[in-house]
Amino acid sequence: MEAGFSREPDGVLIQHAKEQIAAFGELYERHVDRIFGYVLARVGDPTEAEDVTARVFLQALTHLPGYTDRGLPFSAWLFRIAHNLVANWHRERERRQRAVAEVLRQELDRAGERLEALAQHDAIVQLRNALQSLPLERQRLLALKFVDDLPNAEIGRLMGRSEGAIKALLHRTVETLRRALGTMDDALA
Repeated sequence: MEAGFSREPDGVLIQHAKEQIAAFGELYERHVDRIFGYVLARVGDPTEAEDVTARVFLQALTHLPGYTDRGLPFSAWLFRIAHNLVANWHRERERRQRAVAEVLRQELDRAGERLEALAQHDAIVQLRNALQSLPLERQRLLALKFVDDLPNAEIGRLMGRSEGAIKALLHRTVETLRRALGTMDDALA
């Protein structure tokens, strides 16, 4: 770049840069700190601000041939580019955050489903253990009532007992299971 560019007004440098890209470097040096400060204040992360600032100047260089002086400082054009890119950055960041939140929600749902399945499996194992600890007569009673879905009178006939005796035995058996399962829950806790 020619040494004389550093004193030239922006308008002259813009014309030089339209003809010779190397002249854009002086425009960059003049405005990069202010653009970076503007971007940093809006994105809050220096690394991200550097990236957005680089894109501001890349876009300015790309669109420089179409730049028209409308009586405003060249920096106003750069700030408008920066404003648009910062807005895009925020939209993209929000989209990424929503996507990450959705993935995390799905993972938590799957983890919850796995924990629920484990808890159900554990409850089934506990119930099976409690059932196996009952005398065979009571296991048979529960099978006739809850598996075969027989009425108490029919169960009484099959087991040689009265319907009232079956009701009482069924009640005591369920209470025994409830206590056994409660004890198991207390031991696990």
